[in-house]
Amino acid sequence: MEATAQLFKALSEGTRLRILALLVDGERCVCELMEVLGMPQSTISRHLSYLKNSGWVSGERRGVWMYYRLREERSAFADGLLALLSPHLAATGQGRADRERLAEMADGKQDACGGRGLSAR
Repeated sequence: MEATAQLFKALSEGTRLRILALLVDGERCVCELMEVLGMPQSTISRHLSYLKNSGWVSGERRGVWMYYRLREERSAFADGLLALLSPHLAATGQGRADRERLAEMADGKQDACGGRGLSAR
């Protein structure tokens, strides 16, 4: 029961929902999340840590940056929640704006990560 409560607690904050919505489409660097969400690294990292500790995401360090993705080994319950939430989050005004900002960054090849370049994965 505690694991289920942790999943829901992680979803109870808007910034974490925005992060999950961006990670549904694939791995993201912290620098990309900072740029899209317009928040400092410390804030993004705090929310990512919460998502990681609750089992939603996993991360990997590459050089100076951390890259996060949805955790591959999720419970069936978490998969069901994600399937229910994903279309809703993408359809909200904020979800659309975040995805548009990410697309603009990729189209313009803006370099949010100080030399790494977007979509250079």
